Amino acid sequence: MKVIALTGGIGAGKSTVAQFCSELGANVIDADHLARIAIERGSEGFDEVIARFGEKILANGDINRKALAEIVFADASAKRDLEGIIHPRVQKLFAQALLDNDPAINLIYEIPLLVETNAASKFDFIVTVEAEEELRIERLLSRGMFITDIKARLANQVPSQSRIDIADAVIVNDGDEDHLLRQVENLWEGPIADLSSERSR
Repeated sequence: MKVIALTGGIGAGKSTVAQFCSELGANVIDADHLARIAIERGSEGFDEVIARFGEKILANGDINRKALAEIVFADASAKRDLEGIIHPRVQKLFAQALLDNDPAINLIYEIPLLVETNAASKFDFIVTVEAEEELRIERLLSRGMFITDIKARLANQVPSQSRIDIADAVIVNDGDEDHLLRQVENLWEGPIADLSSERSR
């Protein structure tokens, strides 16, 4: 089994690439999904988040992720505190997912904060999805995000070049989905296929 990190800035198109990889035969795990599990209602992570941020972030008994995001993206210390609660739990969940994965199937880990968490060394291959910032903003606006929220998210991510510098492959998502799919297929049939063949030698 090869473990491949899939990263990229917000609005670049990681989730679409992850979907294509799944359709091509990979198992895909989303770090954001693990982060939600880490603090779901009834968990120790949930209790720690409420103890730190208070019940003002609750909506119908669950954590209102939008309200929580507004707090942490405006306060660096709050962001560090939240990461201290979530990241260790996500790492444990991912470690278990690796154990559970079929060793004959490559695993794609969609991890937006690959650079920020210094996790690059844990992967056999790194792919980053990139797009011009203006295009990313346009996509996020079309999803209903407010420009102030978008700017805050962008400001809290590393520059594109930092992801490119550690990547083994770069996908540029500046066209339509067919163009994106062709890039993913070329990657899957080329470098990733080569990775898979190494294990059988």
